[in-house]
Amino acid sequence: MLGKRKVVRLRIKLTRHAKERMINRGLTIEQIKRAIRMGARIKQTDGYESSYTYFIVDWKKIGEDVYKIKTIKIKD
Repeated sequence: MLGKRKVVRLRIKLTRHAKERMINRGLTIEQIKRAIRMGARIKQTDGYESSYTYFIVDWKKIGEDVYKIKTIKIKD
C-alpha cells in the first residue's frame, strides 16, 4: 500500500502564560502542533523546546497524547 500515514493525535493544554503569548503573537493551535511534530527538538530540564520556522515552543508531554505548552517565543 502506498502512502499509508499514521495519524498522530496531539491534545494540547495551554498554560495561561502560553495562551496569552500565542494570542499576542498571532499563532494558531495548528502551528503549535506542527512545531511539536516537525520542529527541531532540544531536551530541557523539564520538557522540550521545539524550534520551527520563526517561533519556539516550550512543552512537556504529560500523557499518552497530551502536551502541556509552557511558553511560546519568537526567534530573534
